[in-house]
Amino acid sequence: MRDDTRTITTLRSDGLEVPDLRVVITPQKSPPIEATLGVAPLVIGTSAECDVVVPDSRVSRRHCQLRLTPRGIVLTDLGSKNGTFVNDVLINEAFLTPSAIASLGGVSLTVRVAGAPVLVPLSTSASFGEALGGSVPMRALFARLERAAATSETILLLGESGTGKEVLAHAIHDTSPRTSGPFVVFDCSAVAPNLIEAELFGYTKGAFTGAQAARAGLLEQASGGTLFLDEIGELPLELQPKLLRALEARQIRRLGAAAYTSFDARIVAATHRDLQGRIASGAFREDLYYRLAVVEAIVPPLRERKEDIPLLVERFLAAQVPPRSLDDLPPNALELLRGHHWPGNVRELRNTVARLVLFPHLAEQAIVRVAPRVDDNMGVGPLAALTLREARDMVVEQFERNFITMKLRDHGGNVARAAASMGVSRQLVHRLMERYGIRSKG
Repeated sequence: MRDDTRTITTLRSDGLEVPDLRVVITPQKSPPIEATLGVAPLVIGTSAECDVVVPDSRVSRRHCQLRLTPRGIVLTDLGSKNGTFVNDVLINEAFLTPSAIASLGGVSLTVRVAGAPVLVPLSTSASFGEALGGSVPMRALFARLERAAATSETILLLGESGTGKEVLAHAIHDTSPRTSGPFVVFDCSAVAPNLIEAELFGYTKGAFTGAQAARAGLLEQASGGTLFLDEIGELPLELQPKLLRALEARQIRRLGAAAYTSFDARIVAATHRDLQGRIASGAFREDLYYRLAVVEAIVPPLRERKEDIPLLVERFLAAQVPPRSLDDLPPNALELLRGHHWPGNVRELRNTVARLVLFPHLAEQAIVRVAPRVDDNMGVGPLAALTLREARDMVVEQFERNFITMKLRDHGGNVARAAASMGVSRQLVHRLMERYGIRSKG
């Protein structure tokens, strides 16, 4: 009888013992692709959003997922066009042993044990600041960030939009020796490229038209505390060497100034972009990446930690006015929530819970992102049970989803033309499409 114990995770008092596994995918017309399977699941497909990208037309955009469980490796088909097979048997979900050969539309996949098991430390807590998660991926993330927070090292958070990267950055600040200092946020995607340098480095009086007084940049303003650089992947290429130089020297020079000024801010950066891909395309500097990724942490999407949904829902319900509990949800609501894919992650879950409170009789529509209409005839009465942020998010979400869908339809699904008609960048439209689960039909 075959011994597959080396592919089983073991929970110990000091962490999770994880086998050292390598996934090998062999396309017919390109070299083999190898990836490590650890605590986080691996999504395999042709889309650049997948963890492992397979350049083969027989493989679907999101073809299948591999994940470790206490019982072994589980391979799940994600609704692929050509199917997923294990030893020539078509499967929806199956355990995959190291001797088994899986086939993704004709592309072979195997898993091999590369070495001795490794111990992944797990936090003893189901929270880190305001971030919640009792699942193994989140407890592993919390343990990594708890250790990093005690230092002054730069941290890079990678993860999809809506996973809570800013919440984690705030928790890092709050649990660090810099907690009494300022926590400053800068979104690199929300400021015009020609203004980013002045925002980060500051300027002197008269440095440019409109500079009527000197102003410290955010790196200076965050001295003694933490500067959170959100969406660092959107930082213009021409500014990246200037940021790298500032981080290396811990000095900045304001626009229009001759002298350098020291600063003492801890940097936490985040992005939903594939930075390795942007480095390969020349859109992001490799030296800046390594300077930011002294500690790199991947924030798992909500679909990979669905066991955390009840905990998160309880938090969102308790924040309602008046506070509510799981008993106030419509029947089977939790089952519906667990069954959703959550492209908008925790942000989408929060807004969905707000809709469920408002429209309990429309539970299924609220969860599958067919938002009940909020219009002028309805007034603000039904929104009164929400906080201002929740009510505003709900109305803005519906408007943005409907508006973008309309513009994409008007332009045959062409994102570039739709963005031009809206007067915004393609990058912003792609981010909103990702947030709201909108697909181009062109």
